[in-house]
Order: sequence, then C-alpha cells, then structure tokens
Amino acid sequence: MRPTNLTKRLFAEALGTALLIISVVGSGIMATNLTDDVALQLLANAGATVGALIALILMFGPISGAHFNPVVTAATCIFDARPWRELAPYAVSQTIGGIIGSAVANLMFSLNILGPSTKIREGSGIWLGEVVATVGLLLVIFLIARGPRPESVPVAVGVWIGGAYWFTSSTSLANPAVSIARSFSESFAGIARESVPIFIVMQLIGLVIATLILLAFIERQATRVTNSN
Repeated sequence: MRPTNLTKRLFAEALGTALLIISVVGSGIMATNLTDDVALQLLANAGATVGALIALILMFGPISGAHFNPVVTAATCIFDARPWRELAPYAVSQTIGGIIGSAVANLMFSLNILGPSTKIREGSGIWLGEVVATVGLLLVIFLIARGPRPESVPVAVGVWIGGAYWFTSSTSLANPAVSIARSFSESFAGIARESVPIFIVMQLIGLVIATLILLAFIERQATRVTNSN
C-alpha cells in the first residue's frame, strides 16, 4: 500500500462505497424492470455486485484498503494495527458514500431520491444468515491476505459475496454502511429502516466470532507504518 493521507483515504472509501451501492441498487432495479422472475433478479443483482466489487477493490485498495465496510475497518484495527481513531471517520465516510450511491441509483431509474425502502427483512434465520455472511467475509479477507496469494483477495471477496447472495437467507448484506444505504432505496435491493438495527447487531456479532476464529490462525500486527493503507 502506498502511504496516503487520511483525507484521501476517506474520500476513496466514500467514493468506493457509493459506486458499490450504485451497482447493488441499480442492478436490482434494472433486474426488476426486465423480469418478474425473482431467481433471475437475484442472479442479475449478484453478478453485477461481484463484478463491481472486484473492480472497486482493485481500484481503491492501494489508496485506502478498499474496505467499504465498517466491520472490515474494525477488523483491520484488530489485526493490522490500524489506529482505532480511524474507525469512526472510515465508518462515517463509508455510510455517507453509500447513501449518496443509493440516491444516484434512485435518480437513474426515476425513483424517489432517498426512498425509503419498505422491504422488511426479519426472522431468526435471516439474522443468522447475516452472522454467517459476515464471518465468512472476514475469514476470506484475512486468511487469504496472510496466505501465499494475497493478491487474490479482490476476486475472493467478490466471489464470496456473490455466492453468499444465494446461500444465505439474508442475501448477504454483511456491512453496516451498506445496510443503512440500502434502506434509502425502494427497490429489490432495499431493506426497511426498521430492519437495519438488528442487521447491524448481527454483523457485529459476526465480527466478534470471526475475530475469535482468526486469532486461532493468524497473529495480530504489533506496529503499523504511519499513514500506510
């Protein structure tokens, strides 16, 4: 990672999250415009998300780490010795960027600019799905990053998220900033605002579980190069 000042990193996180949400929400809207088949809608949504996510990680990874996710940023504080004081600015930038992304996607398809979504997502199975999706995401990132092929992380993350769209009951939001942002779009990819808090709780539980698992396999970095990543 090239040393980059915090302002540039925050801008990269906001822009990257905005573009990610444009791909998620925009593809969801396009899919519902093209077909009434829910399976095809999910396939289109997942495919667009995978492609965009891989490209965005490759694009912004050298600048900010390309987290686009407060849970991932928190995990880098734990395992990569990122200063904890950066967690809140990263999370705020990711969330603001995501909301802007939802607004842009809504405008592209002539929907209300800030929604809101009325798509209720609740139930113990769905909540468990968010835990599974979040745990898997963090294991993919940190175990592959510490392995012999760290350059494979962007593809691995995209593939995991794309697969988890299908094998988790929650369709794998796995991201507090994305969960909040998707509540601003009344679309296939939306989530009702009243469903968001419990999703974030489940994602944080996933962070705790993933941390305990990762501690069994990898060591935490004791120091961090100033202003890197």
